[in-house]
Amino acid sequence: MSKEQSIFLLSSILFCIGVFLVLNRKNLIHLLIGLELMLNSANINLVYFSTVHGPEGVTLALFILLVAVCEAAVGLAIFLRVYRFYKSADIGSFTNLREP
Repeated sequence: MSKEQSIFLLSSILFCIGVFLVLNRKNLIHLLIGLELMLNSANINLVYFSTVHGPEGVTLALFILLVAVCEAAVGLAIFLRVYRFYKSADIGSFTNLREP
């Protein structure tokens, strides 16, 4: 197996795990972890392509990393607020997100 194939295999495995977590789990933390895994698998591909084709991939990977950090911060803030209100992290238990 070549280096290119192993990098693509790692990236696709991470992406598939992320999709599985997003689609099949009912916990908010698992949902956030799945989103982060999908973004990081895209970053792996971009960094590898930048070693072959030029530095544009690294620039885009840094931008995606910045978006992932912001998404994690906002997602955790929403999670903490919802957890305090509902006393649960289960997505199925959220029926109304407004406070009375």
